[in-house]
Amino acid sequence: MASYKNPSLTVDTFIFNENWEFILIKRLYHPFKDYWALPGGFVEYGETVEEAAVRESKEETSIDVELLDIVNVYSDPDRDPRGHTVTVAFIANGDFNIKHADSDAEDIGVFCEEDLDKLKIAFDHRKIIEDCLKKAKKII
Repeated sequence: MASYKNPSLTVDTFIFNENWEFILIKRLYHPFKDYWALPGGFVEYGETVEEAAVRESKEETSIDVELLDIVNVYSDPDRDPRGHTVTVAFIANGDFNIKHADSDAEDIGVFCEEDLDKLKIAFDHRKIIEDCLKKAKKII
């Protein structure tokens, strides 16, 4: 019997406010422990990508988000050292006043575009963040 390897499906959410600040979480676990990343994670069986984005955002930041749009799909087989993952990236709004690092997040921070060059950013999230900023500025 043939054995098939399939990529894992993940979501990432760019949560921003009216000042164009955005939320990143500091990863608690490897890979990329202590690097900053977009809130996100694996889609569970029977769950839509939209449901997963809302759930993962809540689990990692304590923020209830309103998804505004899909930004893009990122599928480079080498984007995650654990194996081939495909992520669907969303932009969303949420109340920054209730932010609290939770789940597999060591810390949570609020950043702006000018901070990007100073941060150690996990996976391909720098590219995703740049794409999210462009998309958000077009729809807002």
